[in-house]
Amino acid sequence: MAVIFVLSAQPSLDTGLGLADTIGRKVVHFGEYALLALLWWRALRTRMDSGHAAIAALVLSSLYAMTDEYHQTLVEGRSGNALDWAVDSAGAATAAFGLQVRRRTAA
Repeated sequence: MAVIFVLSAQPSLDTGLGLADTIGRKVVHFGEYALLALLWWRALRTRMDSGHAAIAALVLSSLYAMTDEYHQTLVEGRSGNALDWAVDSAGAATAAFGLQVRRRTAA
């Protein structure tokens, strides 16, 4: 979460590659929030069952994505974007869904 915060505090991450840059950043956003959800799940499953931990990890990751978009509105040269929040949340949801599938197939 600290890495995400620091990157979000940068005035601009634009590489000047146009559409490739936009798609690349969306893919990175998706992946970083999938990883965040997996890390939250790993921590939370010590306190609750795996299924509930996956749901909680999704909620926490999505909420953090929302605060990250708000944070970007405070940084010169950046803006908050609902699409970015949706991409971030989709990454977290994909990870949570994968954990649920893995849990059900292992049972």
